[in-house]
Amino acid sequence: MTATHVPGLPVIEDGHLISTNPASGAEAGRVPVADEKAVIAAVERAREAALWWQSLGWDGRKTRLLRWRTLLVERIQELAELAELESGKPVNDGIIEVTAAVEHLDWAAKNAKRVLGPRRMRTRLLLAEHVGHLEYQPYGVVGVIGPWNYPIVTPIGPISGALAAGNAVVFKPSEYTPVVGQWLADTFAEIVPEHPVLQAVHGLGDVGGALCRSGVQKVSFTGSTATGKKVMAACAENLVPVVIEAGGKDALIVDADADVAAAAEAAVWGSMTNAGQTCIGIERVYAVESVYDKFVDAVVEKAGKLRTGQEIGPITMPKQLDIIRDHIEDALAKGGRAVLGGAGAVQAPYVSPTVLVDVPAHSSEMREETFGPTLTITKVRDADEAVQKANDSPYGLGGAVFGKKDAIRIARRLRSGMVAVNGTLTFVGMGNLPFGGVGESGFGRIHGEDGLREFARAKAITVRRARSLLPAMTFERTPAQVQQIVKALRLLYGRKP
Repeated sequence: MTATHVPGLPVIEDGHLISTNPASGAEAGRVPVADEKAVIAAVERAREAALWWQSLGWDGRKTRLLRWRTLLVERIQELAELAELESGKPVNDGIIEVTAAVEHLDWAAKNAKRVLGPRRMRTRLLLAEHVGHLEYQPYGVVGVIGPWNYPIVTPIGPISGALAAGNAVVFKPSEYTPVVGQWLADTFAEIVPEHPVLQAVHGLGDVGGALCRSGVQKVSFTGSTATGKKVMAACAENLVPVVIEAGGKDALIVDADADVAAAAEAAVWGSMTNAGQTCIGIERVYAVESVYDKFVDAVVEKAGKLRTGQEIGPITMPKQLDIIRDHIEDALAKGGRAVLGGAGAVQAPYVSPTVLVDVPAHSSEMREETFGPTLTITKVRDADEAVQKANDSPYGLGGAVFGKKDAIRIARRLRSGMVAVNGTLTFVGMGNLPFGGVGESGFGRIHGEDGLREFARAKAITVRRARSLLPAMTFERTPAQVQQIVKALRLLYGRKP
């Protein structure tokens, strides 16, 4: 690398995307850059591959997906070390990320047939002579645009769902983590060498746009809200449906009867893991006044033990450092106080753990996604005020509640797609639960049954099984038969419940 290259910043040279470690600048690898023609060619190859992949049937696809799962387990250390080399993520964090990815891959492979397979539906009055059938058919080719902060588990969610449903996938990894993305495609090809069922295409944002316009039948995107809107606009040109998993500003509520020590430990993990670069990371806490002081002290004590370069890795995107610095400075300028870290926390490429209190609700630190190891803690009268403040956000991805008596009721009132009770981020590790947000956090779901259904079209089929006793949908019906239908309708549905 030359002296002009910023560590971690993607560089294109001689038709290759060069990926470097954000802390050391060491090269993690290089991959060929795809232009628009190359993206379209990949989609055409995927279209043919999808026909073969679908011909394997549910059990054939399941067998191959489970083999890929086993390969990930066998090479977990290799993959975690590659993630560290490319993004700076601590190896142990990478191992946990692979563990979650394996869970989602395993669940999708084992449950696709049950969730999406053909089934017979109950007959209804108007067409009593017909039987209904429901099945879910794959789209064909699905485009997956992945993020850099969790380059393993996040794309494997939609990739595993799309593959299990019978689609081929063209995967555009983030330009900050292309080597990890290519590793995933290459290892899948080791298990499925016959056809290019999973391919990776690389480049900057224009390659993602080309993928949206390439003829894929659906796109799953994970990234910032701003980029998600661009993806939607590109897909809208051809009415390509999308799943959008965008930003978050997740809140943790600490109720009066919470286990304060456990809540503090979870808050530190939820806000500081992956150096805070987590879409479902805890960025705001609302603690009921009776436990507020004790909670703040516990958070500061626990977060103060974390060390940059060890538990806290580097900030992967160099430009994010400016956003984190601006948010901290804005919070302090508007009356907030730093009880840990503060204005000097940003020392590129690292940000020291920072805990802020008394931060006004209109500050950028409270309104916008920070994506760094910062946490604001706000005192509230009670859980009702906490819910009101937590929901006062355009985002609605995840969240958390600590408490005993009313914790689940509070969780139900949060405007978000997921909530962890007496834990943080835990819902991401359960393959049978859907994952996604509301508002500016996006829409659609990955993971679980809802996630599988995102990657297949529902198809309804009716089959006549007998002569029509009460013919309705024909010009040959008689007035008497219509009256018989009305009589049957009143008999079955005419009484108030």
